[in-house]
Formats: sequence, C-alpha cells, structure tokens
Amino acid sequence: GFYRNIILNNPRKRNALSLSMLQSLREDLLHDAKSKDLRVIIISAEGPVFCSGHDLKELSSEDDVKRHSQVFEICADVMTLIQNLPVPVIAKVNGLATAAGCQLVASCDIAVASEKSQFATPGVNIGLFCSTPAVALGRSLPRKVALEMLFTGEPLSAQEALMHGLVSKVVPEDKLEEETMKISHKICESSKSVLALGKATFYRQMTQDLDTAYKMTTQVMVDNLTLRDGQEGIEAFIQKRKPIWSH
Repeated sequence: GFYRNIILNNPRKRNALSLSMLQSLREDLLHDAKSKDLRVIIISAEGPVFCSGHDLKELSSEDDVKRHSQVFEICADVMTLIQNLPVPVIAKVNGLATAAGCQLVASCDIAVASEKSQFATPGVNIGLFCSTPAVALGRSLPRKVALEMLFTGEPLSAQEALMHGLVSKVVPEDKLEEETMKISHKICESSKSVLALGKATFYRQMTQDLDTAYKMTTQVMVDNLTLRDGQEGIEAFIQKRKPIWSH
C-alpha cells in the first residue's frame, strides 16, 4: 500500500505521450495523492523504449492549434504536478527516453536507470525544437550539456546522464528493480509529513536568491520542529530508539 507503480504501457507506439497517455498519467499521479498510506510513486515502462516523447501524429496538422496547445499544456501540467506532489516520485528507466520522455525523467525527483538506457532531445532534427523539455533539462543538467543535447539531438549514455546529474543511479538491467525498491524502502522509513515539507521547500528555494532561500528555509526548520513527527524524531534519537511516525 505504500507504493504506487505507474507503468507506461503502449510499447507498440514506443510509449509516446499522446494526449490520452498524458491524461491517464495525470489521473494516476493525482489519484488519492494525499492518502496517509501513499509514500512513493514509481514511473516505469513496458518495452525497450521508456518513452519516445509526444505522439507526432497528433502534431502533424498545422491548422489544429487548439489541440496542439492542449497537448503541450497538459504535458507541462503533468511535469509540474510531479514536483508538487507531497511524495517522492522515482523514474525507473530501462531503455530510451527522448524529447518529452527525457523531460519526464528530468522532472522526477529521483531517476534510476539501467546501463542500456539513453537520453536525448532530438526534436531539432525534425524541425520541432524541444523547448518544453528544455525547461526540465536546463534545471537538471549543466547549461552547456543541456544545450548540446538540444542543438544536436545526440543522446547521452546512461553513464553520461549519471555524470551530468540527469539520473541518480545507473545499475545493471537485472538490478534495476532491486535498486529502485531499495531507495523506495529507505524513503518509507521516514515521516511522510516531514518529507512532504522538505520536498516542497527544496523546489521552492531553488528559484530564490541565496539570502531569500536561507531566510525561507530557516523558518521552515522552525516550522518542522512544530510537527509531531519533528519532535518524535528528536526524542527517539535522544532515547536511542526507532521513531514511531504519525505521518
């Protein structure tokens, strides 16, 4: 009951983020998101491609501006939602992640990838620059690395993605499930309310200047101590026992 596994399951279309796929993904992310039992969300995929990005057939008519706007708007909503959820979201990547699929990986809080995984933003090669994926990419990678990906469309290997900070860990394919669950189990050992506060604060301070960030997080640390679990954790540490979280 602590884990929600969301699986992109349209391998025939390379798990493209069609409008219907994006709508389903949003619904699955939001479903009972504030449940006391939900602690971690894991996003994975069936087939050799994690996600190929948008379904280009939905973008092939230059006249359908309203539908195009709908696709990109719901995609941005999903990517923002991932970071606004009160629980950590882990991408479990086993294969190729391109364009908006790469954006999805970059938007998750943690990303664990198999050694065979690759990451690319090749939109420039078909005349559709990956401008929305660039938002997540530019916040996860050094600028020059992100721009090389965006300007050339050339993929990063899993090890390169790890070196530049796009993913958290790279493991052999047969260890991917084990490593993802190891991280998930560790997350579940902590207080949900404390993690929720910490996650929200992390993303909020990232957009602020240094002085503002320290002023804001100083107050959050004080607020954290007013939480029941904040006091329980300190008392348990002093008493040399395991904390009993209220979540």
